[in-house]
Amino acid sequence: MKIVLPGGTGNVGGFLSRSLAAAGHEVVVLTRRAGVDLGGGVRSVAWDGRTVGAWAAEIDGCDAVVNLAGRSVSCRYTESNLREMMDSRVDSARAVGDAIAGAAAPPRVWLQMSTATIYAHRFDAANDEASGVIGGTEPGVPDYWAFSAEIAKRWELAQEQAPTPDTRKVALRTAMVMSPDRASVFDVMSWMVRLGLGGPVAGGRQYVSWIHDHDFLRAVDLLLTRDDLAGPVNLAAPGPVPQRDFMRTLRRAWRMPVGLPATKWMAEVGAFVLRSDTELLLKSRRVVPRRLLDAGFAFDFARWDDAAADLVRRTRARS
Repeated sequence: MKIVLPGGTGNVGGFLSRSLAAAGHEVVVLTRRAGVDLGGGVRSVAWDGRTVGAWAAEIDGCDAVVNLAGRSVSCRYTESNLREMMDSRVDSARAVGDAIAGAAAPPRVWLQMSTATIYAHRFDAANDEASGVIGGTEPGVPDYWAFSAEIAKRWELAQEQAPTPDTRKVALRTAMVMSPDRASVFDVMSWMVRLGLGGPVAGGRQYVSWIHDHDFLRAVDLLLTRDDLAGPVNLAAPGPVPQRDFMRTLRRAWRMPVGLPATKWMAEVGAFVLRSDTELLLKSRRVVPRRLLDAGFAFDFARWDDAAADLVRRTRARS
């Protein structure tokens, strides 16, 4: 297949494009960094992420689009950053939709990155695609948490409203993707663990949803080829765990006996120093992949202890 990846230069886009190219597909990454060498036979084409331009010729006649474009959420949630998160996601999804709508030979499938953050902060039950509670109206959470959910909703709506009747559309409600690559979320968490800082945060009751990079790649492959799957699909392992257990397992994988706990205010200080935000630590994301499981998808890493052990092994091998 010819597969176009708008915004495919980040952590997830990097290992996804390499994997697709290694499998024999023609892979084109749309990027604001014109002329960047992505290696592995992956070709890069310039775009601005907002308007249809010459890059649309890559979409006309391709087999699939996997849109990953959007400003990183690893930042301070200031008003300007939240607005940039919103605009970068909605504008890029609309531009991709316009390019597909104008194509003489539109792709048969459009996978659009979304996020598990669309679901409500909750402890009582897991969120699947059918019965999950969409966030934004929970009492007692910060206003910007509601805005994060609104970003996700508008992101998906931009894809849903695109006039592309001949293209199957899937919204990838993705949990934290765990890979051993440098600067990945797993890399940051491992760095904290090895410094002795990998303890429970604010009690650690909040759930962590995650997916191993190997299963993420396999799920994307399934969704590219299964014509009967459309709409929202949760990309998350079936075993979300409380943060205190998540970090305990990661400490055990790194053979680190100590993990200092952090209160909420300590987490706020740490997030400020790292130029990140506490929503990433404190929001309870309890998400399960009902549609993948119903489609017969079998996770190779359904349990966090197995996933953590594999990721640590691969990180050590890389070093």
